[in-house]
Amino acid sequence: MTSLGKNLKINGDRLWDSLMEMAQIGPGVAGGNNRQTLTDEDAEGRALFQSWCEAAGLTMGLDTMGNMFASRAGTDPEALPVYMGSHLDTQPTGGKYDGVLGVLGGLEVIRTLNDLEIKTKHPIVVTNWTNEEGTRFAPAMLASGVFAGKHTQDWAYGREDAEGKTFGDELKRIGWVGDEEVGARKMHAMFELHIEQGPILEAETKDIGVVTHGQGLWWLQCTVTGKDAHTGSTPMNMRVNAGLGMARMTEAAHQIAMAHQPHAVGAVGHCDVYPNSRNVIPGKVVFTVDFRSPDLGKLTSMRTQFEAKAAEIAADLGLGLEVEPVGHFDPVTFDAGCVAAVRDAAERLGYSHMDIVSGAGHDACWINDLAPTAMIMCPCVGGLSHNEAEDISKEWAAAGTDVMLHAVLETAGIVD
Repeated sequence: MTSLGKNLKINGDRLWDSLMEMAQIGPGVAGGNNRQTLTDEDAEGRALFQSWCEAAGLTMGLDTMGNMFASRAGTDPEALPVYMGSHLDTQPTGGKYDGVLGVLGGLEVIRTLNDLEIKTKHPIVVTNWTNEEGTRFAPAMLASGVFAGKHTQDWAYGREDAEGKTFGDELKRIGWVGDEEVGARKMHAMFELHIEQGPILEAETKDIGVVTHGQGLWWLQCTVTGKDAHTGSTPMNMRVNAGLGMARMTEAAHQIAMAHQPHAVGAVGHCDVYPNSRNVIPGKVVFTVDFRSPDLGKLTSMRTQFEAKAAEIAADLGLGLEVEPVGHFDPVTFDAGCVAAVRDAAERLGYSHMDIVSGAGHDACWINDLAPTAMIMCPCVGGLSHNEAEDISKEWAAAGTDVMLHAVLETAGIVD
């Protein structure tokens, strides 16, 4: 096998140009992107990615969840493919790099292999997973979740957006329903490159995050019911204030997360207040608590404690309460061999690096159940993500992609 030298690197300028060209599709209002899943903009981004893949000599596969698989053949027809990938969809006010770097970084790895005429034993596949963000159609990581058997396709097809449009109908409308059975593909391994979406790597002045674990998550949707009443004429002691209940439960979520330190977080990130009028005491509030930890015991404990405290608060205020889990995955431990390949690649290339835990959910978290998987992270400015001001440097993008190139080649096997 050909050795992997430290001079083997991708074309950073070409990668950056591709990122900037993709960012022209679905521009946001403040310099970022609004390319939500299964919109016309998503369809346009997919078409551009497909055209680039075809120009690189890749064969495109498409499954019934709209997941895209661009394949480069290996020399061994019996060898399972090594996958790279992430997602092209964005938040409504998203940045240019969240997810997109992992897809276009994968494409750049292929382009580099083509430039250098490097052959691999295992095929290599670049993937665009559908609806990773989960903003338009909850939950997040929906299509990779179906691929991994976490959800049924029928259930996923029936997910509705805020306008009542279903995932299945919108996937059909934009013309990206494939004929492959979801999850039929087998994998030798998978690597996902992603921006950190947090401040640690930049603060520690590290080029590369070697992701060893992913945090587990509970999303708890709380419906608090009280009584609509006039804010001016209802005495304080006669109010049944759903908004007050939410406020106290929000504080409880914070205190519970703080009591489980270190490596535990919790917050209320979404709420709807009814009737949402300035002079009406809220009669109903629906909000979601997000608890995360890489420690399953802490994750379970936070949920249990919050549900008990929320019930206590509701009883004290005379409120009705329903708590429904609407999102969950256990903490993830990524494959030791793939993690070592990432760490070895960073060492070989001379990039500063550190082990890190992913604070966000990613498609790799589901795929880890199916095949050896690891993630590579690069810094982002100020740790900012899910924001149009999200930013990375060309050098960070290139370094992360260089590491993925080496890790994938080590795993796929270079053929002389």
